[in-house]
Amino acid sequence: MLQQDREGLRRAHLVNWNSMAPKSSTVPEKIRKQLDALPAKPGVYIFRNAKGQVIYVGKAAKLKDRVRSYFGSPRGLQPKVFELRQRIDDFEYIVTGNAGEALILEATLIKRHQPFFNIRLKDDKRYPYLKVDVQNPWPRVFITRKVEQDGARYFGPYASASSVRATLDLVKKLFPWRSCTKEITGNDARPCLDYYIKRCIAPCTSYCTPEEYGEVIDQVLWFLEGKTDHVLSRLRKQMDEASEQLEFERAAMIRDQLKAIERTVERQTVATTRDEDSDIFGITRDGDQACVQVFFVRGQQMIGRDHFVLEGTNEEDESAVLSNFLLQYYEGAQYVPKLVLVPSMVDEAETVEELLTEKRGTKSSIRVPERGEKRRLVELANDNAREALDMLRVRWLADQTKTDQALEQLQEELALPDVPHRIECYDNSNIQGSNPVSSMVVFVDGKPANKQYRRFKVKTVEGPDDYATMAEVIRRRFRHAAAPEGAEEYDAERSEERWDLPDLVIIDGGKGQLAAAREAMQEMGVHHIPVVGLAKRHEEVFVPDEDEPIILPRGSEGLYLVQRVRDEAHRFAITYHRKVRGKSSVQSALDTIPGIGPKRKKALLRKFGSVKGIREAEVDDIASTVGFTKTLAERVKQGV
Repeated sequence: MLQQDREGLRRAHLVNWNSMAPKSSTVPEKIRKQLDALPAKPGVYIFRNAKGQVIYVGKAAKLKDRVRSYFGSPRGLQPKVFELRQRIDDFEYIVTGNAGEALILEATLIKRHQPFFNIRLKDDKRYPYLKVDVQNPWPRVFITRKVEQDGARYFGPYASASSVRATLDLVKKLFPWRSCTKEITGNDARPCLDYYIKRCIAPCTSYCTPEEYGEVIDQVLWFLEGKTDHVLSRLRKQMDEASEQLEFERAAMIRDQLKAIERTVERQTVATTRDEDSDIFGITRDGDQACVQVFFVRGQQMIGRDHFVLEGTNEEDESAVLSNFLLQYYEGAQYVPKLVLVPSMVDEAETVEELLTEKRGTKSSIRVPERGEKRRLVELANDNAREALDMLRVRWLADQTKTDQALEQLQEELALPDVPHRIECYDNSNIQGSNPVSSMVVFVDGKPANKQYRRFKVKTVEGPDDYATMAEVIRRRFRHAAAPEGAEEYDAERSEERWDLPDLVIIDGGKGQLAAAREAMQEMGVHHIPVVGLAKRHEEVFVPDEDEPIILPRGSEGLYLVQRVRDEAHRFAITYHRKVRGKSSVQSALDTIPGIGPKRKKALLRKFGSVKGIREAEVDDIASTVGFTKTLAERVKQGV
């Protein structure tokens, strides 16, 4: 439903643009001057909207020609480019040495800024990797999201934390490397439990030599690289040597390890009869989303697979989607195989190949197999991509269906004129009237819009007056009417921007808080907006001018949504109140002591860290602080 709404809105924008656009497009003077200054060199251009946000990043062999093409006649432009043009308020560019450098820089900037109009990997976080810190004397294997040039070995990226954890768990079961972070001296009295369950060979107690532990780490590296035959061969040799030396217990342990690895290898699909490393990609698309499936083939076995979701793919060719994905994916990958198989040739294939070859160090090729086992694997990847996207869609639709049901139920139960697409909830927080604050949380289409949350420090109310506090906050909120995309720390009182009006206001409280909020809304001229109060005790919903509360059905989606909104408002208010109270406690404890000014207070806090630290310090320690005497130190001890 949301996709349809977006599409309808987009078409409406385009109709308006087409109906109003003159035959010769008018370009703002600021943009015109920038266009005249563009060089005829390769590089990257960055478009920004009126808020300064990056909305598109592109590359060009000639910046002058490519960027100017956006500002010619609007006739004949693709709808996506049409909408992009409407939002461009400013742009900048970066000149590069050649088209290849521009391609790399474009992929890097897209990953960093996640522009709305670009094809982009859905997650804007760093993807997880497995790290083996081989530069250390006793290496470990662990998960990281930061790749550094530190001599360690990295494997990934993985699409999700669950993917990398599954691989880590498997490696830990197969190879007895240490998982502890302690400093290894070899002098520990006894090993931990991992040794007794055969998950570690206990370097902490010198039960193994550095060479024996290094052998374990080598096996881990070979396994992660897909060289399982090498691992099995080495283990068989070690088992035979242990048997010849009559070390039957050690031989049995190696035998069990061999069987575990063989079972794991048997479960891995035999991918190809040719012994070569390759990554095999499949793709499926649906509207503005695409899913790419990748099979990791090392030697003759598929050692793993993963899928990635991309956004911003609407109206883009499959070749462009694949090209953008490969650049963003391999930009962070630590290993590039000899062969990359794709269902259709990517845009600027030669340039992409050159970049992959440069990262690999030897030749890396991109191929579209036409027949045989390689074609079968690409089709299998395509099928898996389709299944993965269907699975994700089913999950999303299930959640969205529940959300839609909740919103429609609230409309029906509360007799609202429209479905409440935007819900705002308010909650107060104070302790016996001290440091009163209030929170406003926003849910759009049933999901929290964190960037639109606001918090208020109460200014005009003294003492524990919850009704007056709610009235003040409501008046201050409705002095504003389109929400800026600021952070949670956004200062509502200093902004000249306008906030969107809600479809429903929820007050955390009963009839008294509701009456105060309603009166304040009438003063601000927004009495037409529905407002209700939610009492905590029995989850009763109070509606103005009705004596009896509305009881939403137990277990209903509408009740769950209201509870979630209320709980989020409470959490946000409590968090802010703790922060304000913490600052206040520091100020009140020290500022009331005669002779303690800002400099002395700063000196105390720098030395002791907190009021608690000052309270626990000895008088002589306080007196030794710069600017203090023993008399003043005694006064501080009495004051805190």
